[in-house]
Amino acid sequence: MNQVNNNNGMQKRMLIMTLVVFAFFIAYEFLVLKPQQEQREAQAKAQQELQAKQTPQETTTVSSTPSMDKSIDLLSTKVVADKEIAAVVETARNTIEIDKFGRIAQVTLKDDIYHDEDGNQIKLFEANQLRPLEVRFADANINNEAFQTPVLVSAQKVDASNGTQQLVVKQELEGTTLTKVFTFYADGHYDLDVKATNGQKFFITNGYRPNVLADMYAVHGLILKKLDGTLETIEDGDLDKSVNFNDIKFVSNFDRYYATVIYNFEKLLNVSLMPDKNGDPQAFIHGNDGVSFSGFIGPKNHKDLIALNEQLVDVIDYGWFTFLAKPMFIFLQYIQSYVGNWGWTIVIFTVLVKLILYPLSYKGMVSMNKLKDLAPKMKEIQEKYKDDKQKQSMHMMELYKKHGANPMGGCLPLILQIPIFFAIYRVLLNAIELKGAEWIFWVQDLAEMDPYFVLPILMGASMYLQQKITPNTLQDETQRKIFQFLPVIFTFFFLWFPAGLTLYWFTNNVFTIAQQYSINKMFEKKREAVKKK
Repeated sequence: MNQVNNNNGMQKRMLIMTLVVFAFFIAYEFLVLKPQQEQREAQAKAQQELQAKQTPQETTTVSSTPSMDKSIDLLSTKVVADKEIAAVVETARNTIEIDKFGRIAQVTLKDDIYHDEDGNQIKLFEANQLRPLEVRFADANINNEAFQTPVLVSAQKVDASNGTQQLVVKQELEGTTLTKVFTFYADGHYDLDVKATNGQKFFITNGYRPNVLADMYAVHGLILKKLDGTLETIEDGDLDKSVNFNDIKFVSNFDRYYATVIYNFEKLLNVSLMPDKNGDPQAFIHGNDGVSFSGFIGPKNHKDLIALNEQLVDVIDYGWFTFLAKPMFIFLQYIQSYVGNWGWTIVIFTVLVKLILYPLSYKGMVSMNKLKDLAPKMKEIQEKYKDDKQKQSMHMMELYKKHGANPMGGCLPLILQIPIFFAIYRVLLNAIELKGAEWIFWVQDLAEMDPYFVLPILMGASMYLQQKITPNTLQDETQRKIFQFLPVIFTFFFLWFPAGLTLYWFTNNVFTIAQQYSINKMFEKKREAVKKK
């Protein structure tokens, strides 16, 4: 019988909960996830040792893996000197260095937008990590020999910047000859055919993920695409035991913007995943005595990936809200193809989203205004029947019904929009297309923080103004103070957010203010009309 009071209290709690969820979401990533990431990186650098590397057993069930000789670990992860580079491949998009054991030691991106804080071209790998295309033999003796025997290459320099070029990498071992035949393409991807003589079984790894930007904001780890089209994502630190997968279309090790991908959509791959000492996933592809696949190492650019194969767009991971985020990004890209500027694209996109959600927002705003108008009458009923909760509830329900007010109407629209916000949040965080994208004169890179904090301050100011003009039916002083501090809290966290995301939130606030202002004016006119009667 206390339904109305319960609803009224629930409305307040849900509204507070919604805003606190936003604050908690941001605070958690900044205060918890970032320190964890920094701690892992500090430990890795201090210890100067890479992930424990073990040869996977050929089995279709979860299995333990035998330890390898320590000397192999050291050879596998030690810093590669210039003299240990066996071949250098130049494509139009990158420079690929292959070391004396036939592995990819480094990939340097050539496009101007891919540069670090010092203006240098971005290099995707650190020296002391598991390298792409490293081969492990099932026979431990051959495996030991392989890490002591340099490869022979058909050419030390390969220029594939204007067309397709081939490179043959051969390793002569006592028990087998391992041959890698590369076909490099101008766009930076490659085809690879690997064979071992005498039926010697081997495994070939995708290597550790690029380590350019593995920050607190975005997912980084490994993703697999299975035969049925489903995706298996394992974030860094989450793999606690070895596990095997059959019939895999692609395997990708990735950070926020970059990925190392091996794929074959015709002859599917069997893959073993093993944790390193930090619980980060390492992928080994079962080569048997021969395997063929294609590979790509570079930025997760939507157009580049779809040009290789439409299924490779799944390499871009948006987390839980992928089902919303993917179509959002495609729509963003469509707008940008006409506008030509990613900053104005975000503004236009935000406006369109606000227009689509306007009916929902309108209902919420109208409900809040109605509740504000009814607040004196609600308080009067509460005082009058404070000792009779049953009558209080009955009269409150009659009041709501008479004036068409919904005690839940103010917060439900906001709650329903949370998935949309998180989807947009993930899109703008993971879109490498924003890298190097200018907006206006002081924002030169929408993927980086605003260097002068203009957008975060404007965002905080707009949030404060929005709060001031939004009808507030909260009577509790503590609840009011929580709301008053939210603009300050959000401004603080947004200081370090990518400018593109801050621009979205600021634009969203501006149009919310415009909507709220127009509805407030409408209610003021209605109130004036009532007074004149």
